[in-house]
Amino acid sequence: MLRLLDRLYEKAHVWFAVGWIVAYVVLASEADALSLDLGVAKLVTAPVLMLMSVLLWAWVRHARLEGLLGLRAPMVPASRMLWYLPLAIVAAKKLFFGVMVTGSALECLCSVLAMCFVGFIEELVFRGLLFRGMDESNHTSAVVVSSITFGIGHIVNLFNASGQDLLVTLGQMAFAVAVGFALVYTLLKSGSIWPCVIFHSANNALGIFENEAAQIALFGSTNAAILAGLAVSIPLCVGYVIYLMRLPDASQTV
Repeated sequence: MLRLLDRLYEKAHVWFAVGWIVAYVVLASEADALSLDLGVAKLVTAPVLMLMSVLLWAWVRHARLEGLLGLRAPMVPASRMLWYLPLAIVAAKKLFFGVMVTGSALECLCSVLAMCFVGFIEELVFRGLLFRGMDESNHTSAVVVSSITFGIGHIVNLFNASGQDLLVTLGQMAFAVAVGFALVYTLLKSGSIWPCVIFHSANNALGIFENEAAQIALFGSTNAAILAGLAVSIPLCVGYVIYLMRLPDASQTV
């Protein structure tokens, strides 16, 4: 399997990343559906994503791509990155209105594990393989495309059973794009993908315990509550991007 992945990677680095994205979306969607059929959310999804994470990690180590993909400790002091506080606030914001647990202990465990694996896979694929693959030919395109594609996927909320309206969906897409840019620059300026993985995993996992009832009581509706949260998160991400863009890349400081 590892040698097959080697051959696919050598043929086309960008399409190799796209293949991982497609496989991840298909497998995660099917696993989610099967989990619901079994009556426990993420019951199948968590082990499926764990296996994908193990395979991806094993191949990266086999191919000796840890340095290229940023699988190392940050190369600059945390103070230069503002201690990653903007990202920490965005993630922690989900608990500003308290904690609400709606599922069983097993569902919560499976959901938290699944979200952590999601953070690892998506960062290694979008900020790792896709970004570095495109960066070989055009740095600006790599930054823009890897960030925008990360946000476009949220358009599916217009067509699924969530009942989400256009304004909220566009807001979520804008937030995901802003996060995408923030994480690309976090990788470039820190020299490490781990802060991106930690933020992504924490942001997703904390969302499981978000007190949506308290937010709806305050803002009047689910959509209004979502938009209020985006009004805080998007400026934080954009401001962080502006700050990070002024720093030298970590590769230029060593």
